[in-house]
Amino acid sequence: MLDYIIRRLLVMVPTLLVISMLVFVIIQLPPGDYLTTLVQEYQDRGEQIGEEVLAFYRDNYGFGEPMWKQYLLWMKGILLEGNMGYSFAYEMPVSDVVGDRMFLTILVSFVTIVFVYIVAFPIGVYSAVNQYSPGDYALTFIGFIGLATPNFLLALVLMYLANEWTGASIGGLVDDHLRDAPMSWEKFVSVLQHLWVPVIVIGTSGTAGMIRRLRANLLDELHKQYVVTALAKGVPPKKALFKYPLRMALNPFIADIGNILPEIISGSAIVSIVLSLETTGPMLLRALETQDMYLAGSFLMVLALLTVVGNLVSDLALAFLDPRIRLGAEASK
Repeated sequence: MLDYIIRRLLVMVPTLLVISMLVFVIIQLPPGDYLTTLVQEYQDRGEQIGEEVLAFYRDNYGFGEPMWKQYLLWMKGILLEGNMGYSFAYEMPVSDVVGDRMFLTILVSFVTIVFVYIVAFPIGVYSAVNQYSPGDYALTFIGFIGLATPNFLLALVLMYLANEWTGASIGGLVDDHLRDAPMSWEKFVSVLQHLWVPVIVIGTSGTAGMIRRLRANLLDELHKQYVVTALAKGVPPKKALFKYPLRMALNPFIADIGNILPEIISGSAIVSIVLSLETTGPMLLRALETQDMYLAGSFLMVLALLTVVGNLVSDLALAFLDPRIRLGAEASK
């Protein structure tokens, strides 16, 4: 197992290097660069940008230089200086720009994941154990509605109903007077008061999807011979359910860890825009629109790193959960 982990960690290095090249090419694909966009904005306002500003950007960030040189400057800052770059749009280092937004994104995503698992697991188990019962039909119908309803549409409906019934706006994660304030206890309490709306909106489709998958996987396990044999030998039904079938049905959810980790950072961008959430999703979209290359590239690299790490964690967790799975040297035995 240790050899397997070491090999995977070593493979991560060239993998992330190739990803960094692809990310840099992608953020450079639109015509021009941030400096070109900035000059155009000044011209649209009838103003002229100073030559010293142009010279500063060219000297420090390689604007106007070949793409490979700009890439090397970016990687030099990340690898040698631990500097993720400079956000031109915010005129701040990337690490300072994503401060509170990163915390809020992680908080929303973590609570959403907990909500999805707490709601989906008991419902999925009930639907599988009570197949074709009235409760199963009702929960299945609700699950299909959750799968068919886009998250952003549900957000719009909730915002409309809240405004019509209470006259209140449920957008945002904090009260308006705390929006630009640093994190404090008052702001944290305000976040908790606003948190339930994005958690329900973002978690609805995930909950419905997990219910369907857990029900299907558990039904497949419950009809296998080892469960029938256990019940025939007098094993209590609950023990026969939780000891093996449910454990085996969890494999797809453990494998999803590779997708869950990057989602914690990226957040649901469309829902965040609709609800005006102060998370990193809208910031990433804005960075791509304005060609804020270091901010966008740093976001994408963090997502790539979390995806690679998440896949490793999910492989190790699967091997621990399911004794049929073997990794490394054990797999050849």
